[in-house]
Amino acid sequence: MTIRHFIDLWPMERADLRAILDEAHRMKRARNGWPKGRIDPGAPLDGHTLAMIFEKSSTRTRFSFDMAMRQLGGSSITATSSDMQLGRGESIEDTARVLSRYVDAVMIRANDHADIEAFAEWSSVPVINGLSDRSHPCQIMADLMTLEEAGLTLQGARIAWVGDGNNVCASLIHAAAKFGFSLAIGTPGRYAPDEDDLEIAAEMQARIELFDNAEDAVAGADVVIADTFVSMGDTDADVRLEILEPFAVTEDLMALADPGAKFLHCLPAHRGEEVDAEVIDGPQSLVFDEAENRLHAQKAILRWCLQK
Repeated sequence: MTIRHFIDLWPMERADLRAILDEAHRMKRARNGWPKGRIDPGAPLDGHTLAMIFEKSSTRTRFSFDMAMRQLGGSSITATSSDMQLGRGESIEDTARVLSRYVDAVMIRANDHADIEAFAEWSSVPVINGLSDRSHPCQIMADLMTLEEAGLTLQGARIAWVGDGNNVCASLIHAAAKFGFSLAIGTPGRYAPDEDDLEIAAEMQARIELFDNAEDAVAGADVVIADTFVSMGDTDADVRLEILEPFAVTEDLMALADPGAKFLHCLPAHRGEEVDAEVIDGPQSLVFDEAENRLHAQKAILRWCLQK
C-alpha cells in the first residue's frame, strides 16, 4: 500500500484535496450538537495512534490533532524535540524508522521544512506537516473549509493576502493553483513570497497577482487574510513592525474589499498590529470558525492519510 504523506499541497491531486474538504464538511455536520469527546460512528481510527512532535509551541495544532484522534476513536502521543533523543543529536532517519514501529502516523510541527521531508523519506507510516518555515497546508485546508461553509465558491473567487509573504501565504499560493481562486498578494518587497512557489504557480497557470501595497491587493476581494507580522523564530521584530505597519488590516482597508468580504487570520493575533480589533472581532470575521475547523479538516486529512 502506498504511503500517503500530507506535507505540501503541491504534490496533491485536486481530486484528493476536494475529497478531503468534502469529508471535513460531512463529519462536522454529523457531529452537530454532540459533546466534543463523543467518538464518531464506527470509530474509523480505532486502534490507531498518532505521534505528535513539536519543535514550535502550539495551541490550535496540538489540541485540534489530539481531539481529532479522540473523535475518530484513536489516540495520540505528544512530545517536544527536547523530550526526545532528537534534541540530543539522534538522526532524523533513525527517529523516523523507530517511530514507524510504534505508531500509525506522525505529525510534525518543525522549524525546518527539510526535516519533515527527511522524516517522511525514512518513515514507513504517513507524515503530516503541522507547520514548517515553508508551508502550513493543514491551516489552509481549514481556511478553505471555513470559506465554503460561509457560502463562498472557491472557483473564481478573489482572495487577498496582506502582510508577510510567509509559510501560510505559500500554502495559499499552492491552494490557488489547485482550487481555481485568484490570489492577490500585498507585501513589501523585503517580505515577498517565495520565488520558487510563484514559478510553480505560473507553470500551473494559477492566477496570482503581486502588489507592493495592501490597498490594491484588497480592492474588490471576497476574502481578506492576514497573519502576525512577527512569527516564531523571527529575530527582526522591530524592523518587521515598522515595514509591515502599512499592511495592517483596518476598517478602512476592509472597506475596499467586496461589501460582503470575510476576514481570516490563523491566530494568534495581535490586535493593533496586523489587524484592528474592530475587524477581527467584527461581523466580517470568521477567525473562530476557522480555528474550530482545524479540527474537522485535520480529521479528514488523517482519514485520507491512513486510507480509512
